[in-house]
Amino acid sequence: MTRLPDFRLETYFSRWEFTARHHLTASDAQTMTMPELLALADPEDLRAWETLSFGYTETFGDPGLRQAVAQMYTRAGADDVICFAGAEEALYLAMQVLLGPDDHAVVLTPNYQAAETVPLSLCEVTGVALDPARDWALDLDEVAAALRPNTRVVSVNFPNNPTGKVIDAADFAALARLCDERGIRLFSDEVYRGLERDPARTLPQAADLSERALSLNVTSKSLGLPGLRIGWITCRDRELRSRLERAKHYTTICNSAPSEVLARIAVKASEQILARNRAVIAANLPVFDAFFARFPELFDWRAPDGGCVAYPRYLGPDGVEAFCTELVEQAGVLLLPASIYRSELTATPADRFRIGLGRRDPEPALAAFTDWLGTRG
Repeated sequence: MTRLPDFRLETYFSRWEFTARHHLTASDAQTMTMPELLALADPEDLRAWETLSFGYTETFGDPGLRQAVAQMYTRAGADDVICFAGAEEALYLAMQVLLGPDDHAVVLTPNYQAAETVPLSLCEVTGVALDPARDWALDLDEVAAALRPNTRVVSVNFPNNPTGKVIDAADFAALARLCDERGIRLFSDEVYRGLERDPARTLPQAADLSERALSLNVTSKSLGLPGLRIGWITCRDRELRSRLERAKHYTTICNSAPSEVLARIAVKASEQILARNRAVIAANLPVFDAFFARFPELFDWRAPDGGCVAYPRYLGPDGVEAFCTELVEQAGVLLLPASIYRSELTATPADRFRIGLGRRDPEPALAAFTDWLGTRG
């Protein structure tokens, strides 16, 4: 087992996330206060919150929460859901369960770093790059060519972080069939599902397409509730679900009881919360369009298909790394440069940066950004 490298994004955030004046690269949608969330609770869940005792909870997760999560799928039941302390624990343990030293995995790039570094610590991994020259298109033939007899996992993420790409539903279904035909687990990170600009492009969930597939989701991103630290994997393979539970015995064992009750409220009200967050993004997009239109010589901007992050190009001669460093140090505006998303598996663009679109009132940050650009001549 290879030692995991430093998590570049979290190391960068440790330095800047809570010290920069303008967090313009947030990966989560607009959050809410405790009173706002409790106002969405039905009488049963409000009573559960008010009478909550602080004992241990079930390793699989609160039964009411699992039932609420299952309602978000068309072919999964509560017994197909296991809850975790956020999406990161779920991803980490799933790879530990699915992969061993004689196995092989395929991972899309660019990606959330753990999507490749955790598998790389366990086995050989092949990367398949989304193509920036074709609006981050995924070549299914390239995925098929990367498969080996010992491939156990194909790991994907749509809407993609950091690009915001959403592939066609027919391609996603074809990918699920390809994995099933080869006896491969499709691991699908779906944490931004529900924030598509065009709701008609919302992909089916992998766990609905295949009994072998794993769908990863969380309250943090589309629902905008990262402080709850509640994620889940939905998979209709009960034997695999049991293995995931046994792996969780070595990490958190069980989740926070208050967080699970609050997550249950949020999941039951997910359509309302997602509609609110889509409206925030829809209101923000013209603001970002106007900002980038002022500086065509510096930026190549395209709004994402889904999610609440985008990955525009920086065209300046100083390069994106120096640009992002000077911007946060001199203007207090935080972006994530391309080095955060470099991959050990494939070439990745070195001229991009991640910007967040999901928080209300981006105007002060963009004004500080604009003023700083003005000082550079």
